[in-house]
Amino acid sequence: MTLRRVLVELSVTEQRYRAVLEVEAGLSVTEVAERFGVSRQAVHRWWGWYRDHGLDGLADRSHRPHAHPAQTPGEVVALICELRRDHPRWGQRRLHYELGRRGCPGPVPSLSTIYRVLVRHGLIDPTPRRRRREDYRRWERGRPMELWQMDIVGGIRLADGGEAKVVTGVDDHSRFCVIAQVVRRATGRAVCLAFADALQRFGIPEEVLTDNGKQFTARFGRGGGEVMFDRICRENGITHRLTKPRSPTTTGKVERFHQTLQRELLDDVEVWATPEEAQAAIDVFRHEYNIERPHQSLGMAFPADRFITEPSEEQLPLRLPLTLTSTIPAPRRPLPAPGPSAGQPTITAAPATSGDDVGLAVEVTRLVPASGNLTVCGQQFWLSPTRAGLPVTLWADTTVVHLLIDGVRLKTVPSRLTPDHLRQLLADDGQLAGPPPIATGPVQAGAPIEVERLVNATGLIGLAGRQHPVGYHLAGQRVTVRLDCGLMQISAAGVLLRSLPNPLALAEISKIRDARPAGPPPTPAVRSGAGRTPRQLPWSPRHRRPTHPHRHRPRRSHPHRRSRRHHLPRPRRRPAPRRSPPHHHQAHRPVQGPQARAATPPSTTGGSMRP
Repeated sequence: MTLRRVLVELSVTEQRYRAVLEVEAGLSVTEVAERFGVSRQAVHRWWGWYRDHGLDGLADRSHRPHAHPAQTPGEVVALICELRRDHPRWGQRRLHYELGRRGCPGPVPSLSTIYRVLVRHGLIDPTPRRRRREDYRRWERGRPMELWQMDIVGGIRLADGGEAKVVTGVDDHSRFCVIAQVVRRATGRAVCLAFADALQRFGIPEEVLTDNGKQFTARFGRGGGEVMFDRICRENGITHRLTKPRSPTTTGKVERFHQTLQRELLDDVEVWATPEEAQAAIDVFRHEYNIERPHQSLGMAFPADRFITEPSEEQLPLRLPLTLTSTIPAPRRPLPAPGPSAGQPTITAAPATSGDDVGLAVEVTRLVPASGNLTVCGQQFWLSPTRAGLPVTLWADTTVVHLLIDGVRLKTVPSRLTPDHLRQLLADDGQLAGPPPIATGPVQAGAPIEVERLVNATGLIGLAGRQHPVGYHLAGQRVTVRLDCGLMQISAAGVLLRSLPNPLALAEISKIRDARPAGPPPTPAVRSGAGRTPRQLPWSPRHRRPTHPHRHRPRRSHPHRRSRRHHLPRPRRRPAPRRSPPHHHQAHRPVQGPQARAATPPSTTGGSMRP
């Protein structure tokens, strides 16, 4: 039996002890290291352990570090797992956005950290990501209403054994879904009806991009010629562009919308009772997709913030074939109706401006269903299942619909109701409405206006086709923007949050969508407490938060001490007779010189930072 085999059978402590005994017996360290097959440094290390701690010092030790200062807190890990279980389709990018939007109990982890947490808890399969093809040419139009992408998708199985289709359309610049119409058969007439309805609601785009389906073109048909879709485009000055055969990546944006629609809605329901039921569910999904769902392709912005249409007065009148005008709902800009004939009764509403039904306004009360999706005359209003069973009052006319509970306005949405719908509600259980909860009349030039916006993940809001910063700390909040001369006031629930210079000119203010005459100015927030508040530091580029997760790591400090980076400094008293602005202090010993300026934390009470 060789010496190496004997040593293998011995324990680690015995091997080290024998080596130490041989060294103390007079053998050189080099000879002992060769006999035991280790380095000379290892023998010296064993010898030192034996001198300091005796035989117990030769036992095998754990190499685990004593502290983990960069470990993700348990509260953050629990929140990541909870969001992933509630929303199984959210990846690390969406979870990273939601952690910053909802308030993370600790520092927001990086994308790689969130991915490792999901893999460690078995919430995601660690499959290698497919490499992106470099031969694809990616493009995007520079402004909304410049190009629409249209297509047809199936996947809606009905209870009668048939299959319905969905005519879809997406704006190329903003990814705003302009068309999502369910049809039993995707005929050319059905596609044109859905297209014409979108033209009346949003206006006329400059171009439309489709594939070579027979509903869109007769390019590969036997007889050739012009189909109805081509005729609508030609008569309204729309350039109709076609993709190459067997190239679905050209219309990649609408195809990506199909994937989202299939995964998040259609895959959850195997059979639909009627096409109307499927249409109602798609309308709710479409509202969430356009207004409440951030898009990674837009930098986690919302499509509604980038989709800006021209005022209706500046658009050309829509021209449609006579075979479609009899089946299409009321146009986007109502035509002047003739006055009432003699002996014909008229209905006059409280805010009416003429004797016809254009100014008719009705108030009606309905109970919120268990699904939280209230339907009135074909128009749906999402109120959440948490309000199921509550009475909601609708103040409706042909322009807007205000929804109120106990006299408090919840939201205001554009109206799809026609005068016939209003008369039907009035004949059922409605009543003539009084003044609207908020002013919605025409805005006079130079008068203050108000508009509601949702601050995106980067602290920006969309006004007149541009993005304007209002503060990263307001990300995810729905605010009211009040524009009065050279002042822009940001408020929520009537409380003033910020006051900024008005970045818009008078001509740009007239192009803001959903604007209304402004009410009284918001009241400033009342600060509680008698102590002095620290002064607000001006923003500086050195306050910018590092974007790379492995650079500029924070300085490690003792766990029982206060950190300089997360506590506001205290004011330092001075014996001067005149009061001076409070200076910042640090929890540790004050640092003098340039190090003090470098260690000063950025202001947490104001200032907007654009990433």
